[in-house]
Amino acid sequence: MLRDFFWRPKETWRRAKNTLWLRWRESIQTRVIGSVLASSSVAILLIGFILTSFLGQQLLNTKYSEAIEGMDRARAAVEEQIGATDSSNPISVRLSSARAVLSNRSAGVDETSAPVYNSVLIASDASDADTQIPTDITIPDGLRDFVRQGQVAYQYARVDGDNGSYKALIIGSPVNSDIPGLELYLLMPLSAEEATLSLMRGLLVAGGIVLIVLLLVIAWVFSQQLIGPVRSASRIAERFAAGHLRERMVVDGQDEVAKLAISFNDMAEKLSTQIRNLEEFGSLQRQFTSDVSHELRTPLTTVRMAADMIEDNADELDPVTARAAHLMTKELDRFETLLGDLLEISRHDAGVANLSAEKVDVRGVVRSALQQVRAIAEDVGTEFNVDLPEEPVVVSVDSRRVERILRNLLANAVDHSEGKPIDVEMAVGKGSLAVAVTDHGVGLKPGEEEMVFNRFWRSDPSRERRTGGTGLGLAIAKEDANLHGGRLEAAGEPGVGACFRLTLPLKQGRTAKASPLPLEVEAEGVTTEEQEGGNDE
Repeated sequence: MLRDFFWRPKETWRRAKNTLWLRWRESIQTRVIGSVLASSSVAILLIGFILTSFLGQQLLNTKYSEAIEGMDRARAAVEEQIGATDSSNPISVRLSSARAVLSNRSAGVDETSAPVYNSVLIASDASDADTQIPTDITIPDGLRDFVRQGQVAYQYARVDGDNGSYKALIIGSPVNSDIPGLELYLLMPLSAEEATLSLMRGLLVAGGIVLIVLLLVIAWVFSQQLIGPVRSASRIAERFAAGHLRERMVVDGQDEVAKLAISFNDMAEKLSTQIRNLEEFGSLQRQFTSDVSHELRTPLTTVRMAADMIEDNADELDPVTARAAHLMTKELDRFETLLGDLLEISRHDAGVANLSAEKVDVRGVVRSALQQVRAIAEDVGTEFNVDLPEEPVVVSVDSRRVERILRNLLANAVDHSEGKPIDVEMAVGKGSLAVAVTDHGVGLKPGEEEMVFNRFWRSDPSRERRTGGTGLGLAIAKEDANLHGGRLEAAGEPGVGACFRLTLPLKQGRTAKASPLPLEVEAEGVTTEEQEGGNDE
């Protein structure tokens, strides 16, 4: 991780940011601790800024008071010393003598209570030539302008001296003496005040860090008391959803969490009861369907034998009786088809349906299914536009089930094509093959893409079934597709048409994920398409 940070800092930072953002979105505890960290940091920074500003202002005010008092004493001492020296001496000598007195006072020789300072004396003659003692200290010009006007002024500035550069309070005042234009400046270092502020800032930083850590620990402890039961409830709910219907929360105390546990347990108990009832009802229903289907086999066989005998002697019957015999035979065919579908769907419900897989050319299966419904399509004036690969597509499948899937899709397309052409297309991808059957008839309304695979569901009950379907064909087709590890999907648009796409894996035992054909319906240059991502596997 550290190596990645130095070699790829942008990628590492992006990954860390994404991880933190994901953690922020998924964890209440992270949001609580982060909010406490942000709010406490802002509060501590604000309090530290206010305290530091207040303390700094107090120190400067104290320094200014000391500077005013020191200036009064220093000015009196300079006036006294200048008056005591011989006026015939050079100005520089007289100024040096006066500064020597101030230096002794600053060092605490005479008054130990006086502040430590450095002094500068400047005298200007008639030609504006300055005589300054000492000469290595520069006084700001702005400050000198105020002092020349007879005012006592001060300024905070950085001073360059023999001991290096330092911040100081510079206060200046005019001096009444026989030396014209005499100015006195006291330079009071702010080193002690800066040290005090630095100590104050260090204490605030250390105290702030300790306080933030304590607040984070407190926030973690308090949030853990709330998040712990929530996480436990989440885990129990996941296990309950996975089928462990005996999972319950532990009720501890009488607080909100305990009330949540009681409500959850009550809900879980009712749900588990309903689920068991539904399972029992579904099991009874499947058993009833299976039993009835099997029990009807024997009487149906007997009726079929009798109907065949009557049909064989139809020429000897009067026209009305012959017509009745023909209708009986036709309805027996439909009843046998329905009974066969019921038996097949009951086998899927019981989980006993199995594959008789063998390697076949799927193109032949498609052609066989087309041949079985072509006569019905010709009766309604519907044509098939078939697009199959030129090369053989040999795959291990249960040809009987795949042919039944395609036959149901083609028959359904004929029923809803309204006489328009039906497109049958087949394509092979990297890990799967697909067959799409597209009609340009009534189409599907929004939300019907999944409902078409429900048992006995019909989009328009008044529409006549030309193929004599039982209402179970698409439901059985979807079960057959799932049994192969494939998918059967539908898409459509009202007035444009519907597309049913069967996707099967090329290798037995695999699961078909991506499909080599789009799930789309085209009409007059308009395309309704379901986009898919990923590669075939």
